[in-house]
Amino acid sequence: MNILNKVNSSNDIKRLNPEELPQLCDELRQFIIGSVSKTGGHLASNLGTVELTVALHRVYDSSVDRIVFDVGHQSYAHKIITGRREQFDTLRCYGGLSGFPKPYEADDDAFIAGHASNSVSVALGMARARTIKQENYDVVAVIGDGALTGGLAYEGLANVGGSSEPLVVILNDNGMSINGNVGGMANLLSKERVKPGYINFKRWYRSAFSNMKGIYNANHKLKEMLKKSILPTNMFDSMGIYYLGPVDGHDVEQLETVIRWAKEMQTPVLVHVISKKGKGCKYAEEHPDKYHGVGKFDPATGEMPAPKPCFSSVFGNKLMQIAEINHNVVAITAAMCEGTGLTAFSERFPNRFFDVGIAEEHAVAMAAGMAKQGLTPVVAIYSGFLQRAYDMLIHDVSLQNLHVVFGVDRAGLVGNDGETHHGAFDISYLRSVPHMQILCPASFAELEMMLDEAVNKMDGPVAIRYPRGGEGDMYTGCDLSPCVKLRDGVDITIAAYGTMINTALSVADILASEGIEADVFKLSSLHLHPYDEIIASMKKTGVFLMSEDVCSSSCIAEDILASAERAGVCLKAAYTANLGDGIVVQGTVPELMKHCRLDDKSLADEAIKLVRGVK
Repeated sequence: MNILNKVNSSNDIKRLNPEELPQLCDELRQFIIGSVSKTGGHLASNLGTVELTVALHRVYDSSVDRIVFDVGHQSYAHKIITGRREQFDTLRCYGGLSGFPKPYEADDDAFIAGHASNSVSVALGMARARTIKQENYDVVAVIGDGALTGGLAYEGLANVGGSSEPLVVILNDNGMSINGNVGGMANLLSKERVKPGYINFKRWYRSAFSNMKGIYNANHKLKEMLKKSILPTNMFDSMGIYYLGPVDGHDVEQLETVIRWAKEMQTPVLVHVISKKGKGCKYAEEHPDKYHGVGKFDPATGEMPAPKPCFSSVFGNKLMQIAEINHNVVAITAAMCEGTGLTAFSERFPNRFFDVGIAEEHAVAMAAGMAKQGLTPVVAIYSGFLQRAYDMLIHDVSLQNLHVVFGVDRAGLVGNDGETHHGAFDISYLRSVPHMQILCPASFAELEMMLDEAVNKMDGPVAIRYPRGGEGDMYTGCDLSPCVKLRDGVDITIAAYGTMINTALSVADILASEGIEADVFKLSSLHLHPYDEIIASMKKTGVFLMSEDVCSSSCIAEDILASAERAGVCLKAAYTANLGDGIVVQGTVPELMKHCRLDDKSLADEAIKLVRGVK
C-alpha cells in the first residue's frame, strides 16, 4: 500500500502525480476487498466507484464542498481517502465505522445516507442554502442508475433544471440504458464532448467571449440548434441540465477532466459515468448482485458460508406454493428480489412477478390497481423502505379496503447496517392505517400459516411482520390464536409478539430460578386488540412487563396499559421495553438487544425489581 499510505485526507490526494493514480485505485480495491471480507458490507458497488471517488477528491475538497452520496453504500473509498483507513477493521461493527456516510463521523460526510433517490433533492437544498447565505463551496450529488428508478430522483432533477443553481450531478451508470442517444453520429458526438481537447476548447471559448455577452449568446443559440438537429435531445437536456457524457468510469484522468469542467461551468450539469460493478474483482464482476451486500467471505475465492434458513426464504418458498394453486397471486418487490426471498418465485412465475426498482410508492399503488381488478398482490418490502409508501398505504389501498398482502421484511433490529435500516417504525405507521390487519409470526411455521391465511382467507389489507434472520431457540411452535398463554404464573405478567417471544420465555426461565412465576403471553394478531386474557392476568399479578423491537410511539404496550386502565386494573408496577425513539446504532442483533436493554438478562433484572418493589 505504498501510495494509499500517503492519503489521509481529501487534500492529500491532490498532491499525487497523475501517474500514481492507477496504482492508488488498485490499492484501494485490494484494501476494500480485504476489509469487507472480514467485516462484511457492500462490496461490488464500492469496487465499481473507486476511480470516480478518486476523481471527485482530486476536484473537490470534501471538508468544505458538499459531496452527497445517494444510498451511500458506495462510500468506502471516500471514507478511506478522508482519514478513516485505520478504523476500517471496525466497519459496521458496534461502536465502529458505519457502512454509510454519517456526518457525526467526519465533516467530509455531507449528509446521512441509507435510502435511495434523495441525493439530488438534498444537494439542491444545500446549493440554495449556499446562495442565500452567500457562501463559497461547491455541491455535487452522486447518484446511481438504480436510484433513478425512484420518482424522488426525477422530482429533484426537474427542480434542479429550473433552478439555475451551480450544481453537478454525477450519474454512475453500471447497468441501465438512460437516454435516447442513438445512432453513429450521436455516439461520435457524445464521445467528442468529453475529450480533453474539446473541453479545453470550450474553456477557451467561454473565457474569450465572457465579456461579449451578445456574441456569446448568439453563437450559443446557433450551436444548440445545430446540436439538436443532429443529436437527439436526452431527458436531462430537456430538464434544463447540461449533459456531459458518457464518460469511462474507470479512467481517472478523463473523469477528473470532465468533473473539473462540470464544476467550472457554474450551472446545473449532469456527468454520465459508465462503470462496472465489482470492477477489479473477478467473482464480484461476474456476480455483482451476489456480492452487493455480503457477510464474511474468502477474499481469494469469494466463497461465503452457506446461507441458513431465514424468514425471507420461508416467505418466498411458501408464496410459491400458494401461487401454484391460486393463479390470482402476483408478487411485487422494490429492487429486493433476492433479499425478500422471491428469486425462485420470479423464475417459476416470470409473468406474475414484478420488480419495480427502488420505487416503493409505485409498488404499493400498482398493487392497489391489481387488487381492484381482482388479483391478489403480495408486496414484499423491507420495513424501513415500506415507510416511504405510507401515503399509498392509506390513500390507494386502505380507503377502498383492498386486499393487498404486505410481507414486511427486516422488521425490528437488522444489525450492522444501522439506524437507516432498522425496522423500528412499522408498528407505529401500520397501526395508523385504516383497515390494516397486522400479523406477527414467532416461528417459520407460523409465517407459512399466516401467509396462507392472509392470501386465501382474509380480506382487506394485511401486513405480516417478520425479522431478518432465523427463528429463535425457545419457540418454534405454531399457534395462530390472537393471544395465547405459553407459561403460567402468579407474580408477573409478561407479553411479547414475533420472535421477541423467545426473549420473554428466557426471561421467565431466569425468573423461575429466582422463585418468581410468570404468566407469558404471545400475541399474533395485533389488529384484533386481544388483550382480555392479558388484562385478567394483570389483575391477578399486579405487575406487567412487555418487550417490543419497535419505537415507543404507538407501541402495543401503550395500548395494553390504556386498556387495563379502562378496565379498572390498578397495577403495582409496569415496565415497557422497546427501541425508544427508534434511532438505534449499528452492531450485531445480540449486541443491539443488550444496548437497548431488550436482552433476557436486562429484562429479567427489571422484572425482579418490579416484583420485589425495588425502586
